Amino acid sequence: MTRDYYEVLEVDKNATLDEIKAAFRKKARQLHPDVNKAPDAEEKFKELGQAYEVLSNEEKRQMYDRYGVDGLRNAGYDTSGPFDFGFGDLSEILASVFGGGGFGGFGGRRDPNAPRRGSDLRLDIELTFKESVFGTEKEVEIEHLETCETCHGSGAKAGSKPETCQKCGGTGQIRQATRTIMGNFVQVTTCPDCGGTGQIIKDKCPDCGGRGQKEVSRKLKLKIPAGVDNGSNMRMASQGDAGVNGGNAGDLYVVLHVAEDERFHREGYNLFVTEYISFPQAALGDVIEIETVDGKESLNISPSTQTDTIIKVKGKGVPYINSSKRGDMYVKVVVSTPVSLTDEEKKLYKRIYEIETNKENKENILDKMRDALTGHKK
Repeated sequence: MTRDYYEVLEVDKNATLDEIKAAFRKKARQLHPDVNKAPDAEEKFKELGQAYEVLSNEEKRQMYDRYGVDGLRNAGYDTSGPFDFGFGDLSEILASVFGGGGFGGFGGRRDPNAPRRGSDLRLDIELTFKESVFGTEKEVEIEHLETCETCHGSGAKAGSKPETCQKCGGTGQIRQATRTIMGNFVQVTTCPDCGGTGQIIKDKCPDCGGRGQKEVSRKLKLKIPAGVDNGSNMRMASQGDAGVNGGNAGDLYVVLHVAEDERFHREGYNLFVTEYISFPQAALGDVIEIETVDGKESLNISPSTQTDTIIKVKGKGVPYINSSKRGDMYVKVVVSTPVSLTDEEKKLYKRIYEIETNKENKENILDKMRDALTGHKK
């Protein structure tokens, strides 16, 4: 169970964005694994990041306040937090949230040529209702960045190699100190010569233009399990963009969009349908044929069935993901009033009406006789 994000940050539900940022900064100093050596420090830090990512975004926060984490997932938002989705390692998160140069006296200056994880990618897939129930296989084509095979990611032409940037000394940053009445103020900017890489490539690789990566189209086979729902996510490890300087590749997140069905309404793993029967079927009972996701099935209608009666058909719902268990199907029976009758049908219904009326009259007479014998008045 995901903890309440406001509880994780220890802020009120009416907290302002500045209060949320301040709370994140305070908690991050306490929980960062470089400082906190507890075994669960990293997990708590990731949980903190999840909370901050949602509550610092107005649109996500409104969705979370109304529908919780499930609402975010169903809307297609990834809820794994910035540490697993698009930010890279922990030091990069700190730089992303608080700016370059580390924070709080730890973390230090990040090496511009250190391995960096590639970006995660998102792919949206449309499914029919039946495909979501029983699973399917899809062949898709994605475009992502791969390490250039010619230069092996260095960006330099064969026989050459990158050189250390003379302007920044290989740090990728320019630091300018200004003395003020409040003390020394240090401004850190990206080196304009190397673009923050700390290296200069004079002879660029002809295949990738010095980037070290190339955009490549690749076909993938997706095996979508039975039971997925609208908004479900699938993670394909290392199918995102290639990492930089030997870093790990990002992941591909597949978001599934399931088309609605005219007949079946899904709630969780259960299905709901409506079947219409006639007055005689309701009164006398019958065995009718109904449509399930598996095909035709017989359904027993008991005598004296009332309209809106719910009949449970066990095991005819949606399969649980990666399980042999299935939900159930619930059939709402509605007694349909005929809109046009033949002469013969009119006679029969009239006869039924007369029988029912006489029955009521007889019951009233018997009630009066009982009251007279017992001395009671109805």
